[in-house]
Amino acid sequence: MNERIAAARRARTAGEAGEEAETPAKPSRPELSGPMQNYIDLHRHAAVRTALLDHPGVALRLMVAHAIVGSGLWTVRVEPQRAANEAIAASIAASKAQVTFAGTQREILALLGTLDEDGSVAGGSGDDFALASVFARLLALSDEDVGRILALVMAETLSAGSAIVEALGNQLGLDMRGWWQPDDAFFDLLRDRQVANEMLADIGGRHVADGNSSEKVKTQKKIIRDFLSGENGREPVDGWLPRWMAFPVSSYTGRGGFRTADQWAKVQMLFVSE
Repeated sequence: MNERIAAARRARTAGEAGEEAETPAKPSRPELSGPMQNYIDLHRHAAVRTALLDHPGVALRLMVAHAIVGSGLWTVRVEPQRAANEAIAASIAASKAQVTFAGTQREILALLGTLDEDGSVAGGSGDDFALASVFARLLALSDEDVGRILALVMAETLSAGSAIVEALGNQLGLDMRGWWQPDDAFFDLLRDRQVANEMLADIGGRHVADGNSSEKVKTQKKIIRDFLSGENGREPVDGWLPRWMAFPVSSYTGRGGFRTADQWAKVQMLFVSE
């Protein structure tokens, strides 16, 4: 009786109330020793990776799967796009580039069969089953679709403020006018009088800039905005792009301290022929 009571208690603990619990089986001896398992693993790995060399299409899909999910050897992080303040965060969130990118992310997540069709594609946990699942999905997709996924994952993991952003923007011939317009956050962050005066020269001409060189930054910024909107008797200027935003980037002063220009200077000779 006492044994039956004890067995019933064990069954309830395991979620099987009413059934007699079985006595746990003694762990059996593994089929392979540790060294033998290591031997098998290394030989299979050597053969599989060598065979992979003859299948670049499969390798491409496997690499994309690793970039998405990660593994014990792969750690790929999504660019966090950390903003210094709420105004910058709001500006980025509302930008045409960010909105367009988010739409493409949702399309790619749907293509991968992800139920949660929001957020980033890359940045997985490195789980083996998740990695194999994404790999299997990629094997079923066309080269064109895999290429779209690859481009998106690379874009998600592109480091902001890096030299490679400058190299890529110049290589692609990117015109920022199609993706950015000067907004309140930009003008709020513009606080240097010399720089503001040089921007005023860009947009209104040197005679206008010289005539207002002694004015406060606030006044010069107001004139710049008048040119952009065509208000207060200013001839409207379309498509103005600050040197800071252009590809290739350049400075307004010789004072230095502009990291973006420094990053481009490091790699410029690799992408621009004399």
